[in-house]
Order: sequence, then C-alpha cells, then structure tokens
Amino acid sequence: MISRSTIDTVFETARVEEVIGDFVQLKKSGSNFKGLSPFTDERSPSFMVSPVKQIWKDFSSGKGGNAITFLMEHEHFTYPEAIKYLAKKYGIEIEEIEQTDEQKDQANARESLYLVNEYATQYFHNNLLKTDSGKAIGLSYFKERGFTQETIEKFQLGYSIDSWSAFTDQAVKKGYKLEFLEQTGLSIVKQEKQFDRFKGRVMFPILSMSGRTLGFGGRILTNDKKAAKYLNSPESDVYHKSKVLYGIYNAKQSIAKEDNCFLVEGYTDVIQFAQRGISNVVSSSGTALTPEQIRLVNRLTQNITVLFDGDAAGLRASIRGVDLILEQGMNVKICTFPQGEDPDSFAKNNTLDVLQTYLAENAKDFISFKASLLTKEADNDPIKKADTIRDMVVSISKIPDHIKREVYIKECARIMDISEEVLFNTLAQLLQKDATQASKKNLAPQKAFDVITTEKQAVKKTDELFELERKIIEILLLYGALEEDFEDLILEANEQGEISFKPEISRNKVFEKIYLDLQDDEIEFTNTTFKAIYTEIITQFNQGKDFQVDIFINELEAEQANLVSDILMDDEKHALHDWERMEIYVKDKNSGVAQIVSETILNLRRFLISLKIKDLINSPVENGAYNDRSVLETVKDYNTLHSILSEKLRRVV
Repeated sequence: MISRSTIDTVFETARVEEVIGDFVQLKKSGSNFKGLSPFTDERSPSFMVSPVKQIWKDFSSGKGGNAITFLMEHEHFTYPEAIKYLAKKYGIEIEEIEQTDEQKDQANARESLYLVNEYATQYFHNNLLKTDSGKAIGLSYFKERGFTQETIEKFQLGYSIDSWSAFTDQAVKKGYKLEFLEQTGLSIVKQEKQFDRFKGRVMFPILSMSGRTLGFGGRILTNDKKAAKYLNSPESDVYHKSKVLYGIYNAKQSIAKEDNCFLVEGYTDVIQFAQRGISNVVSSSGTALTPEQIRLVNRLTQNITVLFDGDAAGLRASIRGVDLILEQGMNVKICTFPQGEDPDSFAKNNTLDVLQTYLAENAKDFISFKASLLTKEADNDPIKKADTIRDMVVSISKIPDHIKREVYIKECARIMDISEEVLFNTLAQLLQKDATQASKKNLAPQKAFDVITTEKQAVKKTDELFELERKIIEILLLYGALEEDFEDLILEANEQGEISFKPEISRNKVFEKIYLDLQDDEIEFTNTTFKAIYTEIITQFNQGKDFQVDIFINELEAEQANLVSDILMDDEKHALHDWERMEIYVKDKNSGVAQIVSETILNLRRFLISLKIKDLINSPVENGAYNDRSVLETVKDYNTLHSILSEKLRRVV
C-alpha cells in the first residue's frame, strides 16, 4: 500500500496539463487549454483543462476531475496505479506500507495481467543482456540491425531462451500464477504441461500510451518454415491488437510537438527511425489499420504520413488504409522509398539530414500519390483510367469536410484531365448511395411525400432545488474568500400597514454571508453529496485555512471530486466558442458577486416556502374542512412571505 506522504507529494507535484498533454494534443485557450475529447469521436474540441484549478472537463462525455481521475478514466488505472504512474513520471520515490494477505488476495485480475507482462519484459530484457545465449543470439541480431545499447534499453528489447518452459518455470517460481501467465498468452497450458509461447525469439514489448506492457511481438531467428516469422500475444483483457500502436509511448510527445505522425509497418522501422533522430513514428505491427488505431493518433495530431516500402507489390492493397484515415477527418500524406529499400534500411543507411530531406521532398498528398500509382497501372487503357478516376473519387467521398472534398475534386480533375462537373456528379452519386445504405440500416422505407411526424419527447423537468444547492457550492468554491458589500433589504411597515424596504449595507466574506443566512433560516441541503461538500468547505473557511480549490478537490472522494470539477468547469465550455474573436465580450462574473449571492439565497428561500405551502395545502382534510384552522393562517403567512421575497428579488436584480 502506498503511504499517505507519497500520495500527497504526487498531488503537490503533478500538473494536470502536463499529465493530460501526454495523451491529448492541447492548445492554449485563454488561461486554459482545449483539445479533442479522448473519450468520444469528435472533430470540434470540447475538452478543457484548467491549469489554475488543476482540473479537466470533457463536455462531450460529461467526465471530469483531476490528474488522477483522468488516468483512471483514460487508462483504466486503479487509484494506486495512477499514483505509481505519476510518481514514475515525476521521479518521486514511492514509500510502500506492507499489505496484508487479504489485501494481496483482493488484487485486481487485470492488474495481475499487467504485472505478469511487466515481469516478462524485465525477464526477456535481462536474458538478452546477461545470459550467454541471449548475448550470442539475441543481442547479436539487434547489433546486426544497427541498434545501439541506448536504443535497446529505450525500447526494452529482449530475448526468450530457446527452451520449452524456461520463462514459465521461472515466473511460477517467482510467485506468478499460471492462470495469468496463460491469460496473457506468455505461456501455453495443455493439461499437465506448460510451454513458452515465444521460445527462441527476440522480443518487442508493446506498450500502452501510458507505458504499461500490454503484450509482445516475437521474431524467430531460425529458418524454420513451419513457424511464423513474427508472433504476437493473443487477445487478452489488457491487449487488443486493433487498439494498439507499437511505439506510441515513446512517440506521443514528439507527435504532438511535430504535429505529424509517421506510420510504418514493422517494429524495426519504428526503432531505426527513433535511433536516427525521428521519434514521431508508430507501427500497426503488421495488422491491417483500424479506426481505433487512427483515433489513437488523432488525439495527438490530425496529420499522418504513411511510409511504404519501395517494393510496389501489394502497394495498392496497402493504401486502402488511407480511406480509413480520411474517414476520421485526418490529413494524409504518403511517401515511398526507393526500390529495394524500406523505412528500416533507409534510416540505417542515411544520415538524419538526408532522411529528413527525403521525407520532406517525397511525401505526397494522398490524391497525387494515388493518381500517380493508379495511372501507371492504367497504361493508356480508357477502361482502366475510368476505374482509376472512380477509385480516387471514392477516397475523396470518405472525407467528412465539404471544403476539403471540393478542393480535392478540383485537384483530381486537373491531374486526370477530366471535367470537374463529371467528378462532382460522381461524388454526389457516391454520397447519395452511402446515405441510402446508412438509412436502410436504421430506418424502414418511407413513401415519397409522406409527412413524417416525430414523437414528442417528454421534457425533462429542471430540479430547481438541485440547481440552487449546486449554485451555492459553485459560489463558495469560486468566491468564498472574497469580501463584499451586501445590501440587506429590511422589511418595514408604516401605520397604514404599507410595506416598504429599508436598505442596510454590511461587509462580509461570501462564505460568512451564505453560512449565516442559511443558519438563520435553518436551511439544510437535501442533496447528500452537496451537503458533504458544503460542510467541508465551511469547516475549512471557519478554521481560517487558506482555501485552495486544487488542493481541496484532491482531498475529496471520487464522486465528490467529479461533481466539484463539473461545477468549476461549467463556465469554461463557453471559452470553446472563442466569443472574443467574434467581438462578443462576456461580462466578468466577479463584478457582481454580491448580487449573485443575494439572488441565489433569496431564490432558495422562496422555493422552500413554495414547497411548504404545497405541503400545507395537501395536508389531510376532514368533511371538506381543514382539521386545524391555524393551517389556513399559516398558509396565508407563508404566501405573504413568498410575495415579500419576490419583491426583494425584483429589487436585487
């Protein structure tokens, strides 16, 4: 168990914008940062990070919190995992408190899979560097590829000894359960026998964006035709090959900084590029590119450059993944290497300057590349040329942005020497076809000119009491320590019974004003979470503590922390629209704090009185008359008070 002092140090050190910046491309927006939601598929930013408050809010999914809750939501970490991740990131030594046997037994099965994978990473890496067979076979192979010691360490490369059960036997001896070794795919269990899946292979650990080992890729070094050249871990609770990109952990910061991601096919392509000095490179690990993998990159940049081998065989099939990238609204360039070269060999045999120059000069826009490739295949055949043009328009139809589609249609018309009108008509037909197919999946056929009536949706009634209590918490969080002049309207009646209000000014801190007014009226929060948060805030203010929101939120339970971050970031969503750029200037709320406090408390009083009146009116009756005539008098008094509060509100506003 992690000590309290370590947890406190992590909270004091970690910066939410730095933590989230490792996973999401953030751009400055006033005093905040904004970016695309990492939890939903969106193209307009609705994700906000506040460095001042040290919290974040995702307006598309409703999630929010601090740095810890982000890691728990995004990486599915447990609380201890998130603390350990941040401690490692910021170089904080973790102080452990001995766990009981019961606590060890309650360890999450998912965490056990991670632990097994992490042990395997260290085991294989140690084999490579410290065993005779590892040095002679595995290390020699990597040295032949030109990998330096620093590169081998950086990518945690390893070697699995060519023995049937060397790894499995050692892992079990170390206390790792066979069931988890089997679930990760590191071991194969058949009845009473256990085998190492990757025996005799050099090992490439596959890491998540946060740096946890999800699975492995293993390359065989013998010429055994019966064995696959590359072998990947099977699917597990922590490893889903369609959602993983090799190298993303080491590349993420460079991708965001360079605002571009190079996509290659193999492990060694990634490693060789990184060693040469180009770090923003990832690989689909030999699997067909998937939308999930593309969205992983989309969190960091909207620009992808796909790198292909110089061998043209199968190139047409490979570029089908380009359409998937276009569907995600991303910008695509394609670069091929000279005949007989691949990214690995080209990076190995050339300097950084030569490599960078080659990529800059030979990376073509996808439409130009596709045109040149398919035109060669057409070979002056009119039918093949027509098919080539249609193929290009199909790719353009995948682009969601209307302006980009039109630009590419014009470029295609220029390159292929065909009228824009024909291409626009073809594009319209494809889009119509896609729309028809989509509608068939979701809707029954409709007759022409039928009037479609939409079923009325029940309007969700606003919970006024919830909103008022929430508003009080918001005021305390934002302005609790401010000192303001409050105008209290004192009720007076003259000899004729006419009611008037006499203003009386008092200077108080906001939290004092709220606390005293609620105490006077004996008002208690009905929402248990709000009540707990209110009590804690008032306690801290009354004790004279220096109330800091970022520290306060870290001390709350998960549900309370999420609610507080939701309240604090609620106004930030307006910053997403960049009103000032459109010469619309929003009034600073700080300029009217006293008025906001008075309005909220008066509205709460009035609402509670309305509830009281309803309760009295709905009280049991007998023979058409109230049991107690005093009830009628009470209702009358409450109605009078309700009118007075309404009058006060009009004067405050």
